[in-house]
Amino acid sequence: MHDKNETQLDAPDPTLRGHDCVASYLKTLDNSPGVYRMLDAQTRVLYVGKARSLVKRVSSYANPNGHSSRIARMISETTSMMFLTTKTETEALLLEQNLIKQLKPKYNVLLRDDKSFPNILVTGAHDFPQIKKHRGAKREKGKYYGPFASAGAVNRTLNQLQRAFLLRDCTDANFETRTRPCLQYQIKRCSAPCVGYISKPDYAGLVKDAQRFLEGRSTEMQEALAKDMQTASEEMEFERAAALRDRIRALTQVQTSQGINPRSVAEADIIALHLEHGHACVQVFFIRANQNWGNRDFYPKTANAAEPEIIQAFLGQFYSDKEPPRQILLSHGIEDHDLMTQALTDKAGRKVEILIPQRGEKQELVTSALRNARESLARKMSESATQTKLLKGIAEAFELPAPPQRIEVYDNSHIQGTNAVGAMIVAGQDGFLKSQYRKFNIKGDDLTPGDDFGMMKEVLTRRFKRLLKEDPERKTEMWPDLLLIDGGAGQVSAVRQIMRDLDVEDIAMIGVAKGVDRDAGKEEFHRTGKRPFALRHNDPVLYFIQRLRDEAHRFAIGTHRAKRAKSQMKSPLDEIDGIGPKRKKALLQHFGSAKAVARANLSDLTAVEGVSEAMAQIIYDHFQSG
Repeated sequence: MHDKNETQLDAPDPTLRGHDCVASYLKTLDNSPGVYRMLDAQTRVLYVGKARSLVKRVSSYANPNGHSSRIARMISETTSMMFLTTKTETEALLLEQNLIKQLKPKYNVLLRDDKSFPNILVTGAHDFPQIKKHRGAKREKGKYYGPFASAGAVNRTLNQLQRAFLLRDCTDANFETRTRPCLQYQIKRCSAPCVGYISKPDYAGLVKDAQRFLEGRSTEMQEALAKDMQTASEEMEFERAAALRDRIRALTQVQTSQGINPRSVAEADIIALHLEHGHACVQVFFIRANQNWGNRDFYPKTANAAEPEIIQAFLGQFYSDKEPPRQILLSHGIEDHDLMTQALTDKAGRKVEILIPQRGEKQELVTSALRNARESLARKMSESATQTKLLKGIAEAFELPAPPQRIEVYDNSHIQGTNAVGAMIVAGQDGFLKSQYRKFNIKGDDLTPGDDFGMMKEVLTRRFKRLLKEDPERKTEMWPDLLLIDGGAGQVSAVRQIMRDLDVEDIAMIGVAKGVDRDAGKEEFHRTGKRPFALRHNDPVLYFIQRLRDEAHRFAIGTHRAKRAKSQMKSPLDEIDGIGPKRKKALLQHFGSAKAVARANLSDLTAVEGVSEAMAQIIYDHFQSG
């Protein structure tokens, strides 16, 4: 918790702005460290900054000379300021970056689309541990390995590890209820501990080998496996020798797919920045246990800042909710090297080094990341130019006042009204903004099965009521310029009424109706008060709208399937207090299905191992009352 005090927002003289406004605060400040905010006439936050001495930093803004054009413009728009004092400058640095992420000021460097990264978890609360992908807080007992740059990197590694070590990936509940091996065993990716095909000590040996590999001790392990394979071959145990050979191949495949596997860098994040014409790409490589666990590119909003400010802001925001590694290798120096090092060291609870390597393998790694950043930015700028052209084309085709910066596309998915979900995808200047996609579990009890309009009404009402609550003055970029709705004139008219009821009818909306024979390319477009029309068959804008609609449909279908699969995994037995995995397994093995358990009488239930008369009565009463 920061020991901080916040001062009043109002300027000493509300008629002042720019340098005069900033200067008017000087007599209220002292040499305390802290964070300041500069605000415009509409109280929108223009800039968040930190200072070792608030009075000295603010006095530098009060001086009309020596500022870059960006800072001069920011000062000229300032009509008031806010201040938070902290105990130390380190606290101020951390608070500054948290506020930037929260408030998204116009003149700050901002890290966008900052998602959490997946890990591999070897669970620790079971006799036969499970190996699986994990994202989010590390609350589950076990050993975590990561971070990996993407779900794809984790899945590839897990795929090979299952082939090499035959560890189970099924849930504990699934494990407890199995009576015969699953497909994973058939394709030689699991040793089937669920049905006793491997002993607990032998399985524990496989777990230990997998952990040694993930800890970077793969060379010694592969040498041991090669030795065991040779011994098995000499002793004519050809089946065992072949299994060991397959394990060695799988491990080699993991290492090959990782590409760079540095010898002298055990644990580091490699962060390289390429800046061109005000656009930036930051490339991050994750090195853990001397292995490359993937890379991810980021495109921060630069606000026309220089490299040292961009990369420092990136570090502060990137590690605000992540544990930093022991080393961070940078392509550029940062403004407050010692301060950032101390902040990350305090956060990690151990020493963190920030290095700008000049030679050797570390420098080669940074050079490689820098090349990736340069190439990624070139691709991104090319895609962005195309996207700009398409957004301009949409504005022209549908007579919008300006190219839309944020398009929201809505779709529903259900099967005869069951497991109904609504989906919203977002697209803009940077393409699909997947971090801003939203799913809506349809809650309306009064909806009839298959009532698409009712579902759409619920989704839009929930979406815009929340938006009106969170940002009634439309100060953020979360308000759409254009809505795409799946449907024709009737749907458009109905949705327009919903928007009118919510008092947000000024947002442009287009209904996309499938044309003759429901063929792609023959879509008709509907707008309130205007005749429907179609775009020519080979119009790039038509293809763009088709991609938007298809992406919304893909997201809606995927969300619906996940919800349906979750509901199908549930068993009526899960709703009964006192029925754990072992009793559930015993009941299912005895009766064959949950439906048969529901039909069973008391004497049959008490015949099941582990089910007492009292428990049998609870089970019987549960199904009879239903």
